[in-house]
Amino acid sequence: MTIPTTMRALRQPTWNGPADMHLATGVPVPEPGPDEVLIRVGAAGVNFADVMRARGTYHNGPRPPYLAGFEAAGEIVAVGEAVADRTLGARVIGTGYGAFAEYMTMPAAGLAPVPPGWADEQALGLVLNWATALAALRPLGRLTAGETVLVHAAAGGVGQAAVRMARHYGATVIGTASAGKHEVVRALGADHVVDSRAADVTAEVLRLTGGAGADLVLESVGGATFRASLAAARRVTGRVVVYGVAGGEASLTNRELNFTHPVHVIGLHIGILAERAPEVFAELMAELASLRAAGVHTPGRPTVYDLTRGPGALAELAAGTTVGKLALRP
Repeated sequence: MTIPTTMRALRQPTWNGPADMHLATGVPVPEPGPDEVLIRVGAAGVNFADVMRARGTYHNGPRPPYLAGFEAAGEIVAVGEAVADRTLGARVIGTGYGAFAEYMTMPAAGLAPVPPGWADEQALGLVLNWATALAALRPLGRLTAGETVLVHAAAGGVGQAAVRMARHYGATVIGTASAGKHEVVRALGADHVVDSRAADVTAEVLRLTGGAGADLVLESVGGATFRASLAAARRVTGRVVVYGVAGGEASLTNRELNFTHPVHVIGLHIGILAERAPEVFAELMAELASLRAAGVHTPGRPTVYDLTRGPGALAELAAGTTVGKLALRP
């Protein structure tokens, strides 16, 4: 196919938030580096990290002006000179820079194939939401059947995947969400849903577990919720997997780990995991394929917006009014 020289893309000119993001035309189509592929974007995933980048609060995020977005699925249209295992025309899902555009480049090493029969937007979340949730539950969280899992933001992209997989693996699931999203979380299979805005989450988890606490906590909120997660985890053997800071940073001292919160605290960033532990990432991809065969990982049903409505989608995500995965279609 003929690759154009320019394209449409969403550009973030400041760190004042998504309201400043705008559609740009005549943007040069990027060229893949030696270890990269160029894809024609079929659908781009919208994540809270996009909001944080637009506000300048994402660790080592891009400096403005920059092309927004980092997750996309689409067709490979060009490959770098060092890429030997990717074919033109293959449909893949992965991450890079500038996903809110008609074309983007991605590192070849972190790609996964779009499952056969799935549309591009249905595959969004495979290497971010589902892989993150699975890593938090299994290789890092060491979940076993019969344990209790607390999933924060259970109506979000990672949260929904975590609830479904935790139930599949035989856990009792406690999800947190705002009141209007409780039915969504229950429909996913959560045994209990706690109001994330009105309830004392720690007290509720301790009540539901007979005072023992959750064996595993999936913590993506940060801020005061991070402290609640520590207090809600089972003493000594409880694990808290931290993979987000949407509500702000929080601190923990060695004294607290020794005396107040004697629990296991585990950090997770799926991009770093894929880079530093590729064998673990490969195992996650293989396990997700098994989960698809078992009917647990089914095609996604994101809310899809046109590319021009990207700033509004990010604003809704930041306000906490959305449910599940969001996507942009160029």
